Amino acid sequence: MPLVNPFPDQETFSVILDTLHALWYASALFFMPISIRNIAIIAHVDHGKTTLVDQILRQTGVFRSNQAMVDCVMDSMDLEREKGITIKAKNASVNLTPPGGGDPILLNIVDTPGHADFGGEVERIIRMVDGALLVVDAYEGPQAQTKFVLKKALAQGLRPIVLINKVDREHADPHHALDQVFDLFVSLHATDAQLDFPVLYGSGRAGFMLPHLEDCADESKRKTGLQTLFETIVRHVPPPQADENGPFQFLVCNLGYDDHLGRIAYGKIMSGHARVGETTYAVHTDGNREPAKLTMFISFAGLAQKRIEEIHAGNIVGITGFEEIAIGESIVATPETPALPFVEIDPPTITMTMGVNDGPLSGREGKLVTARNIRDRLIRETRTNVSLSVEDTDSGNLFTVKARGEMQIAILVEQMRREGFEVIVSRPEVIYRKEGGQTLEPFEELFVEISNEKLGPILENISRRKGHVLNMEHHGNQVTLHADMPTRGLIGFETDLVNQTSGTGIMSHAFREYRPVAGEILSRLTGMLVSMENGIATSYALDMLQERGRLFVEPGDPIYVGMIVGECPRAEDLNVNPCKTKHLTNMRSVGDGKGIMLEPPLKMSLERAIEYIAADEYVETTPQSIRLRKRVLNAVQRKRAAIKG
Repeated sequence: MPLVNPFPDQETFSVILDTLHALWYASALFFMPISIRNIAIIAHVDHGKTTLVDQILRQTGVFRSNQAMVDCVMDSMDLEREKGITIKAKNASVNLTPPGGGDPILLNIVDTPGHADFGGEVERIIRMVDGALLVVDAYEGPQAQTKFVLKKALAQGLRPIVLINKVDREHADPHHALDQVFDLFVSLHATDAQLDFPVLYGSGRAGFMLPHLEDCADESKRKTGLQTLFETIVRHVPPPQADENGPFQFLVCNLGYDDHLGRIAYGKIMSGHARVGETTYAVHTDGNREPAKLTMFISFAGLAQKRIEEIHAGNIVGITGFEEIAIGESIVATPETPALPFVEIDPPTITMTMGVNDGPLSGREGKLVTARNIRDRLIRETRTNVSLSVEDTDSGNLFTVKARGEMQIAILVEQMRREGFEVIVSRPEVIYRKEGGQTLEPFEELFVEISNEKLGPILENISRRKGHVLNMEHHGNQVTLHADMPTRGLIGFETDLVNQTSGTGIMSHAFREYRPVAGEILSRLTGMLVSMENGIATSYALDMLQERGRLFVEPGDPIYVGMIVGECPRAEDLNVNPCKTKHLTNMRSVGDGKGIMLEPPLKMSLERAIEYIAADEYVETTPQSIRLRKRVLNAVQRKRAAIKG
C-alpha cells in the first residue's frame, strides 16, 4: 500500500494560512464592540488612491506580511486593471486601534472613480460617508476631476483630509500643490471649517504618510508607515450621524446581484436597526411602498463579505429581499416611516446611438446579436448606473444612450463585446438645452500638459474648437494649459492631442456649466478610403492604396461595401477597391519578384474609434474586431442621402 504524505505542499499550506487569517480577521472585526468611521477616497485619475488603499489593507492586518498581493487590489474588474482607472466604486473595511487605546474602530473605506465620466458613482457614494481623503499628486497638483469630486464632497458638508502623495516623485513640488489645493477649496466656496483641513505628506506606494514634509526624508519616521494617517482619521472624521433608537431607514447607494440571493442593495443605515426576517418597505421614486421580508445582511471584513443577522445605524451593509429596488430609493421600517431624500445627480451631457450590427459580417463572431438581447443588456446597465439612460427610437434596431462622456459609453461597449455582443455605435452628440428662448450647450474645464515645443499647434487646435485658455503654467520643459471648451470641441480632441504630441500629451476634463452655443466647430479635416467591393483585402491592392492615405486594414482582413479601410488627406471620401488582385498572364515583366512593403495599419482602441468617426459613420464592434463603416453602405444611396441632407 503506497504511503500518503500527511503534510500539505507549500501552495496548499499557503491557502490554508490565508483562509485562517481571513477567518481570524473577520471574527476580530465582528465580535468586538466597535464604533464606526465611514470615509471615501477621492482623487484625480492616476494620483495614487487605489495604491494607497492597498497599503491601508496591508498595514491594518487584512493581508499577512508575507502574503502575495496584487497591485491595486480594489480594481477587481479586468477593464480597470487594463486601463489603470477605477470605474466602479467599491467597499472594504479595516479595524483601527484608537490613538489612546480602547475599543477598536471599524473603518469603512469606499474607493471612488477619478474620471468625471463616472461621476454618477461619486455622487451617490458621497451620501454614504462622513469624511473623505483627498489624494493629490505632489507634481501635478489638483486636476479637473479633483475639482469635480471635491465639489460634490464639500456640498455634502464633508471635511476632507488632504494627502499630498508621491512626494518622492521627480520634480515634485508639495508646497505648490498644497497652495493649489487651498485655492481650489476657496474657489469652491468651502466653509471656514472645511478650509481648516489637516494635511499629510507621503507616498502611497512606499506606504507612509507624515505630518511634516521634512519628516519624509527621515528613514526612522518613514518606518511608522500609515499610523499617522489612521490617527488623523480617528480624530478628524466624525462618527456617523445616525439615530440608533429611531425607526429603521436605509438609503440605497449601489446595487449588486447574486445568482442565489438575487438583488443586493448596498447602502448606509441612516437610523434604527433591523434583524433578518423582519418585514420592511421599499419606497420607490413614484411614492409607492412595496413590502418585503429581509432575507440576509452582508457586511464587509477587509475585502471579503460576511453574512450577519443584525444591522445597526451608521454602518454600510448590503440587504437582500427586494427584487425591485433602484439606486437612490429608501428601505424603511413601516408604511408611515418617512423616506430619505432622493439623491439628485448631474444630468448626462452626450447622447449616442447604439444598435444591432446590420453589416454583411454580422453574426460571425458574436453570440448576442438581436435587438432584444441588446435592449435587455442596456436596461440592466441602467439599474446599476444611475448616470446612464436608454430610450427606444422609431427604429426597432437602434437605441439612444445618454451618458456623461464617450469614455463611459466606450467602457459599456467594451464590456458588452467581452460578453459576446455585436453592436454598432454612432459618434457622440451633445445634449442641448432651451432656456429663455436661447439654445445652450455644455462646456467643460480642460487641463492639458504638453512639452513647450508642442505648444503652438495645441493652442491653434484649442482655438479652432472654440476653446479659451484661462491659465498657462510653465515648469521645466513642460507647460500646463487650463482652458474651457464646448463638449462638442472635446470630441476628437484627444486623438489630435496624441497625433500632435507624438503620444506625450496628457489631458483631463470635467463638466463645468451650460452656456450659449459657441458656433460651428469643424470635426475631422480628412476624408475616408471607403471600400466599394466585397471580399478579402489583398497585398497587391493595399500596396497601391497606401500611397493615397493611411490604412486601417491588413492583407487577409474581410472587407465589405461601405467599410472604411483607411484615411486620405483630402476632405472628401474616396471609393476604393482593397480586394483587387493582380491578373495572371503569360508575359513576364520587370517587376516580377518585387516584394511588397506595406506600412503597419492603424489599429484604434474603442474610445479613439468612437471619437474619430464622423456623423455619417458607425463603429462596428464584435468580440474579436473593431471596424469603421458608413451608416449607408451603398455609395449611390449615400450620395442621395447627403444631397437630401
